[in-house]
Amino acid sequence: MASNTDRSPRNGAPAIHANQLCRHYRMGDTLIRAVDGVTLTVRAGEFVALLGSSGSGKSSVLNLIAGLDRATSGSVIVLGRNLAELSREELARYRLHTVGMVFQSFNLIASMTLAENVELPMRFAEVDRGQRGELAREALARVGLQARMKHRPNELSGGEQQRAALARALINRPQLLLADEPTGNLDSHTGTEIMNMVRDFNQQLGMTVVMVTHERALAERYAERLIFLADGKLAGDELNSVSAVAANVERQ
Repeated sequence: MASNTDRSPRNGAPAIHANQLCRHYRMGDTLIRAVDGVTLTVRAGEFVALLGSSGSGKSSVLNLIAGLDRATSGSVIVLGRNLAELSREELARYRLHTVGMVFQSFNLIASMTLAENVELPMRFAEVDRGQRGELAREALARVGLQARMKHRPNELSGGEQQRAALARALINRPQLLLADEPTGNLDSHTGTEIMNMVRDFNQQLGMTVVMVTHERALAERYAERLIFLADGKLAGDELNSVSAVAANVERQ
């Protein structure tokens, strides 16, 4: 099996480094160790899958990387910034400009059109109003939804909603794409379409991708590296076969 040093295209500086990362909380009298001393590094441009059963801590790790939750102890450093040292306002800017997130449930705003949903992060980023419409059109065209711009989420299929969520996640050109079970609500054919898009963003734009999934077959098809979690702890870290990843790319 190849080592990290064999993979020069992905052998850049660390994009993410977690050191003894913990997220503990209490539920009644019980201490829940959702993340319990996880240390891992993701290099710039890698496509990494976090795997584990329900309750293993994979989504909790993703939320800590996203700045949606605060660590109880330990640290997570993203692109040289220790998230524990950022203020609430700095974390909001971090989520707006550095991280794009895609969820299983799409999280589109039902009362807004697709174009308005995609424009929303630009409004928060104070992008000039005159530019937002054109940028939203370009983003939706990139995911094949240019003809659906004026539709609302309930007028679309699940796959179309997830493509719109992808367009929204990438509209501010983040360096990290974090995907939490992105195909969980989709049929296999539509899920493949979404994952092919995610892989293209990784390969063509050099975007670092961290994907949470409980499906090892999905992870092996797309990710370069598989990180396993169990009971909040790191249970394994494997490089996917370079030849297998290349073969998958050629077959699709």
